[in-house]
Order: sequence, then structure tokens, then C-alpha cells
Amino acid sequence: MTKVMHEDLKTAARSVNCWAGVTTLMPLLGGFVADAYLGRFSTVLVSTITYLLGLILLTLTQFVPSLKTCEADVCPEPRKVHEVIFFIAIYLISIGTGGHKPSLESFGADQFDDDHIEERRKKMSYFNWWSFGLCSGVLLGVTLIVYVQDHMSWGAADIVLTVVMALSLVIFIVGRPFYRFRVPKGSPLTPMLQVLVAAMKKRNLPNPSNPDDLYEAPKSQMDQGRLLCHTHKLKFLDKAAVLEYKENAAEKQNPWRLATVTEVEEMKLILNMIPIWIATLPFGICVAQASTFFIKQCTTMNRKIANGFLIPPASIFALAAIGMIISVTIYEKVLVPVLRRLTRNERGIPILQRIGIGMLFSIASMVVSAMVERKRLSVVEKDPLKGSLSMSVFWLAPQFFITGIGDGFTLVGLQEYFYDQVPDSMRSLGIAFYLSVIGAANFVSSLLITVVDHVTEKYGKSWFGKDLNSSRLDNFYWLLAGIATTNMIIYVLLAKQYSYKNVNRKVAVGDCSGDDWISSVA
Repeated sequence: MTKVMHEDLKTAARSVNCWAGVTTLMPLLGGFVADAYLGRFSTVLVSTITYLLGLILLTLTQFVPSLKTCEADVCPEPRKVHEVIFFIAIYLISIGTGGHKPSLESFGADQFDDDHIEERRKKMSYFNWWSFGLCSGVLLGVTLIVYVQDHMSWGAADIVLTVVMALSLVIFIVGRPFYRFRVPKGSPLTPMLQVLVAAMKKRNLPNPSNPDDLYEAPKSQMDQGRLLCHTHKLKFLDKAAVLEYKENAAEKQNPWRLATVTEVEEMKLILNMIPIWIATLPFGICVAQASTFFIKQCTTMNRKIANGFLIPPASIFALAAIGMIISVTIYEKVLVPVLRRLTRNERGIPILQRIGIGMLFSIASMVVSAMVERKRLSVVEKDPLKGSLSMSVFWLAPQFFITGIGDGFTLVGLQEYFYDQVPDSMRSLGIAFYLSVIGAANFVSSLLITVVDHVTEKYGKSWFGKDLNSSRLDNFYWLLAGIATTNMIIYVLLAKQYSYKNVNRKVAVGDCSGDDWISSVA
């Protein structure tokens, strides 16, 4: 954005954050379509083809003369047609990602049976190894692909990416005979709307003293999902399951007048997620800096290593991927077995605790980033001509590495949380909720940059100058650390009060407090 499109630092950061935001919010639409209509397999298929088309178009902008930036090696201003096609291509990739990411991950998790103890444990490991594979891809992307971009051409790198995506599509299709499929049952949002309508209609009715008197359909009549145990929070919604006429309990009911306990509990699950979703946004804002300002900092520092090899700026992001890979591996192979024995919890520790640990690392990464940037600016002050070129780029290694470790806890935890805690019919949407945290955080980060720029300029000098040397990113990082710390206190309070999804493992309805009733995450 700065070198080819000639955008300034603030505009480039906003452009990247906007695209990243759209890319991570599109899964909300893709996840809904997968859960309600197309099914996860078909959604992955269609979205991967869309993604592939975007990559092909991106490749054409590098090889078709009329679509190139310009004819010269250095362009004072890129052609408008190049900009248009470029943005169409990357937003096609966003649309493809919107269906690919939530559907593929949830489709993979669907291959495990929740009601089988060993398969359920394997599913818990699945999210760790999914992230391990994803980070391995990121590692190759920011090293091998970036090297090809910098030392061969962007076009050559685009060809490699296009071929890889085409091969992955072929492999996915070949595996079709071996998959387990879940048939979509229509919009998963309709039953929730029915619960709200039914609760409003019966708002004047008293709740029964015994929760067993609330209406629940027999397991054999359940269209999808599993029976959930009744909880005592959000009691207003329980009115949707109150029987007005006891003698009609066995008859087919009007869903806009009477909901089952399971449907009511599913609505409670979604409402309980909203505060957690909001409380994870500051973490996402901290993560967003790694792909914008962290990378920009690399360009101002000494990137030479042995034999004069120059590290591409984006390749330093490999340290974050390595940190996440190490974090996930140690957690899966060392911490989980030990914690299972100590806590007798299937997961080792509850999901929200894992997320909270990662959020602490995000605070640490902002503190370290602020101190390193202050050090870099002091070097610039001493020698304005040479700037920070005398300072090794590996000064940035700690903040990237700490960010990666935090991601191994929080990002993997969020994937598992939003997949596991949503109703069974909304699991693609669940993964989309996780992705939307990062997407919304990118938008909030862009907004925050704009607000901070305006406020600091009004009361002195803007923290975001024309380049990094005239900016005060260290102050911005301290601000983010303060926001994340304050938010951490709120998150801890929310996590302590949170009620996890409690699945009835029996076929018949009964007392959820007994030994045969197993909470899915407690």
C-alpha cells in the first residue's frame, strides 16, 4: 500500500485493517449459509472456487500488460484499472474466505462424535492441531512466499499461491467418500426468534417452582442437536417453555407459542456469549498491530543477517507463527495431560481460563512493544540521518514471539469456545463468531487510530506522522496496554459468572445434577 499504491502510513494502515476486517466478518454470512442451507461441504466447495478465482485475477494483474501497475519499473502513480482489479481480486478472496474458514474448520470438527468419550477428547485436540497446521502455513507464507515476492516477483508468488489453492481443492474433493455429513435444517436463528416471541406472549405467566414442569420434547422428536439441561439464569426466557394447558403437553405445539427447554437454553447460550465476545475485542486490537505497525517498524531497522542476506519485513512475522506453534504444542502435549490429572477436567482447564491467559500475553506484548519503540526512537534522535538502521530488527523478536504465545492460548481457545458453546445447529456460525472478533477488532483499531490521530493533533502533535520516525507509536502501544489491562479485569468478572453449555448425555429427560449428566466443558 505504501510502496505500490503510494498511500501514507495512516491510510495504508486503515486500508489493511479494513480489508482484514471485511475478511474476518464475511464468515458470519458464510457460516449462516452453511448451517442453514448449503451445508458445510458444499459451502467449502463454492467458497474455495471463489477464493481461487480471486487468486487467478490477482495473478493476472501481474502478467497482463493492460492490468499491470504501469509500464515502468517505478510507478509515480499506479493505473486506476490496476487498482480496481487489484481490490476486486482481494475482496473476492475475502468472500471466499467468508465461506471457507468457518465451514472447513467446523466440518473438520464434525468428523468427531460428541457422545463418544474418546472422540470427544480427540475433538479437543483437533482445534490445537488445526491451529498448528494453520500456523505452519503462515510460517511458509511469510518466509517462502515473501522471499519469492521480494527476490523474484509478486507474479511468481501469486502463481505459487494459486497452484496451492487449486491442489487443496482437488484433495478436498477426493476425500468426499470418507466424510461425515450433517444435513442443514434451515435457519438456526428462527427457533431463537420463536423463543423471544413465546416468552413475550407469556410474560405475565409465573415460572413453575419445579423446572421439570417446563416443556421439553422427547429425544425422538428433536430435529437436530442434543437435549440441554435447564439453567437458572435469564429466567424470563423460561416463560417460553411454560405450558399453559397441561393436557396439551404431548400434542404438537405452535413453536411461536411454546418452545422446548433446549431451545430456551440455546437462546441463553447466545446471549451469554455477547459479553464474552465484546470483552475479547481489545485482545483482537492488540493482535491487529502485528500485521500493520509491527511490520512497518521492520522496514526502518537493520534486516541484514549472515552473508548480507536481507530479511523481508513481512518474514519477521514468522516469529509470531513459531511462538504460536510452540505454545500450542506444549499446551497439547505437556500441559493438558498434567492438568487433566490435577483438575479432572476433560480440557485440563476451562476454555475461558485458557482465553484469559492469552489475553495476559497480549498485554505483555504491548508493554514490550512500547519499550522497544521508545528505544528505536531514541536511536533516531541520536542520529537522524542514519535513523534506526543501526538497530537490529531482532529487537522486535520479543513482541512478535509473545504475541504468538498469546495467540496459542486465546485464538485456539476462542475457536473451541465459539464452536462448542453455540447450539449444535450453529457450529459454522460459531467459528464465524470467533473470526468476527478479529474482524471487528480490525475495524475498531482503524477507528481508534483515527480518533487518537485527531485528538493528539488537536492538543499538540499527532502520534501518527508521515513516517514512523515522526510518529509516537510507543505512546499508542502504552494506550493499548492500558485498555487491555482494564478490559482484563472486566473479563475475569464475566468468566467467573459464566455458565457453560450443559449437555444431557441421556436419551430420556431427567435430573441434570446427577453423575450421569456431564457438562460439556465444566
